[in-house]
Amino acid sequence: MIHFVCKLHRMKKLFPFLFLSLVIPIQAETNPAPSPASQGLLRQMNDSFAAVFSKAAPSVVVIEARSPKSGGMNGLPTGLEFYFRGPNGMPYKVIPEDRGELDDTAPSIGSGFIIRKDGHILTNHHVIANAVDVKVKLQDGRSFPAEILGSDERSDLAVLKIEAPNLPVSELGDSDALKVGEFAFAIGTPLELPYTFTFGVISAKGRTLGLGGHYDEYIQTDTSINPGNSGGPLCDINGQIVGINTLISGNNRGVGFAIPINTAKVVVDQLLSKGYVSRPWLGISIASLDEMKQWKAMVPGVSSGVVVRGIEPGAPAQTSDLLPGDVITKVDGKTVSVASDLQREVLSKKIGQSLELEIWRKGRSLQLMVKTGEQPDKFIKASMRPSPMNPNPRKKAPADSMSPGMVVENLTPEVLKQFRSGRRDLNGVIVSAVEPFSAAAGAGLEPGDIITEAGGRPVLNKKDFEALLSSVDHDRGILLMIERAGQKTFAILKP
Repeated sequence: MIHFVCKLHRMKKLFPFLFLSLVIPIQAETNPAPSPASQGLLRQMNDSFAAVFSKAAPSVVVIEARSPKSGGMNGLPTGLEFYFRGPNGMPYKVIPEDRGELDDTAPSIGSGFIIRKDGHILTNHHVIANAVDVKVKLQDGRSFPAEILGSDERSDLAVLKIEAPNLPVSELGDSDALKVGEFAFAIGTPLELPYTFTFGVISAKGRTLGLGGHYDEYIQTDTSINPGNSGGPLCDINGQIVGINTLISGNNRGVGFAIPINTAKVVVDQLLSKGYVSRPWLGISIASLDEMKQWKAMVPGVSSGVVVRGIEPGAPAQTSDLLPGDVITKVDGKTVSVASDLQREVLSKKIGQSLELEIWRKGRSLQLMVKTGEQPDKFIKASMRPSPMNPNPRKKAPADSMSPGMVVENLTPEVLKQFRSGRRDLNGVIVSAVEPFSAAAGAGLEPGDIITEAGGRPVLNKKDFEALLSSVDHDRGILLMIERAGQKTFAILKP
C-alpha cells in the first residue's frame, strides 16, 4: 500500500492534470465514483502497462549459475561490490580460479533475455562469472542447460546459448532515443521471485560511475530493482528492451542502473564474431582540467578541456605529436570538457581510425592527428615497475644542491643499468633520491624518473637542470617532462 502511494505521488508530479481528474472526484463526498473520462484514462494506462509485460516477459529467462565449491558467490568486476549485494545483504565474493567440485549450496540466481531465435541469451557477466554449470528456465516452464559463448568483464555483459525450439525473442529498442521522465519497466527474479514486474521512470541518462576504469555510461532509473534482477531487461512503454539492469545502490532505494541496449548490441556482435571485445584507445592517461588546479593556473587562455597526464609506452599516442601536458579541447570538431567526453569520443571510433585533436599548448591552439590502436587486455602501470637496484628514497639532497628535496644525476650507462632503464641516449638527468615531504615528493617525482625538459627547455645534463631551476618562479613552479618506465608524463615542481 505504501509503495502504491509513493508511485501515485510521483505520478502526481509527472501528470498533474491526470491526478486532478482521477483523485479529486474520488475524494468528493458528493460524487465518490470516478468520472467515465477518468476511468477511461486509467484503463488505458492499465492496459498499456499490462501490454508491456505480455510482450516482454515470454523472452525473459531465469538463470541459475553454480560455481566451484569454494564458499564464494558470483565474481564481480572491480568496483561493483558496493553496488551489488546478495539476498542476505552481504557483498558478493570473488571465486578463485580453482574450479573443483560444484558448490552444493543453492545456485546464484539472475536474469536474462533471449535476443535471437537460435537461442542466444544476453545477461550480465557477474551473473555467470566463474560458473561451471548454468541452467536457464523459461516462462513456459521449460528448462535447458546453457553454454557461455562469451563474456566481457569490463562492460559486464555475457552471451549464453541454449538449444531449444520455438523460442520467443525480445524486441530491442533504441536507448539513444530515451528521454528522462519516460516510463521504464523491469522484469526479473528479484530475491528469487521469478517474473516480477515493476515500473518507474528514466531518472537520468549518461551516468558515468567511475567504477575501476568502467566508463560506460549507464541509464539511471527509480524502477524497483533488487538482487536477482541482474541481467534482466529494462523496457519502454512499447515493450522494447532499452537496457540491461545491472547495478543497485542498496535495496529498494529507487536508485538503479542499466547498461544501454545500444552499447550491448556492439558488445554482443563482437563476442559472437571474435569471442572478445576489442576497443580503440590512444594509450594516454587523462584528467579533466578542472580537476588539476595547479596545471590550470599554468595554462591561461583555456578554461576547460582534458589534460594529457601521461602516454603509455608503445601506445598509439607515443608515435604522434601529442605530449604530456597538452590540453585536448576538441576531437574531430566536438568539444570535450571532461575526461568522460574524451573517452566517449575515442570509444565511438574504429580501431586504426585517425582522429583530429585540437589541443592547447604553450599559449596557442594546435591541431594534430592521432591514430587509434587496439586496446590491450592488461596494462603494466608505471607504479608497478620493478624497484631500482639500489634506491635510497630517504637520501637527502646536498645543502648546495639546487634540486628541492631530490638528488639528480647525469645519465650514464652505469646509472641507467642501476635503475633498469632500457634507454640508450644520455640526454637528461635521472632522479636518484627523493626526500619525503619535500617539494619533489609533493610533485610526485620518484627515484628512477628521467627528466628530459624543464620549463619548456631541453635538459641535457645536471648542469643544465640546475641552471633552469635557479630561475624558477616559486609561485607558479616549473613544468618538468618526465620518462617513467617508458611512459611519458609530467610534473609541476614548486620549490
